[in-house]
Amino acid sequence: MNAVWTGPAVTILSALAVVTVIAAGRAEACAICLSAVSVTTGQKLDAADQVVLAMPLPDGKRFRIVEVVKGEAAVDGIIAEHVDSVDAAALRSDKPLVLLRNELGQRWDNIGRIDAAYAGWLRRLAALKSTGPARPNAIWPRTALPSSAEPTGAEWRERLALVVPNLEDPEPLVAEIAHGEVARAPYSAIRSIKAQLDALAIARWLEAPKPARRATYTLLLGIAGGRDDAARLAQRLDAAWQARDAANLAAMLGADLELRGPSRVAWIEQRYFADRTRTMPEIEAALLALGVHGRANAAIPRERVIAAYRFFIMERKPMAGFVAQQLADWEHWDATADYVALLKADAVKDPASHFAVVNYLQRSPRAEAKTALRSLAGQSR
Repeated sequence: MNAVWTGPAVTILSALAVVTVIAAGRAEACAICLSAVSVTTGQKLDAADQVVLAMPLPDGKRFRIVEVVKGEAAVDGIIAEHVDSVDAAALRSDKPLVLLRNELGQRWDNIGRIDAAYAGWLRRLAALKSTGPARPNAIWPRTALPSSAEPTGAEWRERLALVVPNLEDPEPLVAEIAHGEVARAPYSAIRSIKAQLDALAIARWLEAPKPARRATYTLLLGIAGGRDDAARLAQRLDAAWQARDAANLAAMLGADLELRGPSRVAWIEQRYFADRTRTMPEIEAALLALGVHGRANAAIPRERVIAAYRFFIMERKPMAGFVAQQLADWEHWDATADYVALLKADAVKDPASHFAVVNYLQRSPRAEAKTALRSLAGQSR
């Protein structure tokens, strides 16, 4: 959506997108880097019961196992079952293919080729605590629920310590796995490995990044960078604001907040929430950056993010529901009166945003919320 928001008419689809983005933190992945319902290559490795490196045999139908990464298999064993995602290029590969098998699906799948020298690295990754894929929620808004085996902070640090050195590995599949692991890690866990990050290297990667990695590298530079990086980032943010450019904006704002601290929250409030010429993608990016920092509760205290959300509710009344679920998840009930007033004034026109406000009031323990909901129910009869 490129149109400037000029009034209360926000589409259901737009509202759903923003509320889902803000709520996606319930799965703990850094929502700037990765959609909560995405499944990375690393998660596929976690979910597999068997992982092997195998070479295709001349008949193009069978595969000889050359390394066992996970599960019960034997080197030199033959896989005669059908393997998905094998094309002509894979059959001509001079490197082993990484084949996965999940007992639930009862089938093998090829996720790419890799030098056999990385078998040990894959085994170390596979030996870490399995997380499995995100489990989508069945109710609206569609968020992702964390796996019951989600790693602890210490376990995430162990995973990140293993993969961060391989972010720009010359072996493409290794770099892909490494990036996916960093992208799906909680922001607080990424912050905890600051000492392992090389700001100069990250800055070089950002000079010509692969599009899918730009957001991750921008956030990493915010964690690892210094004063000069902050100054350059501020210039890019000013240029983006002038151009109303939302490309990579959430990551840039997130990095800026990390580098420059709570004082920059007021800048976001005035530049994005109070400015009626801002576009929907810009507003979404600002909310996303604040939400990630609010969940981490570190460089920017959660209370300051909550204050920014309350400012947003007052400045953008028709969009007030965009932050309702996050406020409820944080059990911040002081917005109850604000939301009751907005419903009484019929200020939240969009059904998706209205739903989020009602959901907040349903979760609120305040008596005024229950009274407002009874009144609303009576009006609908």
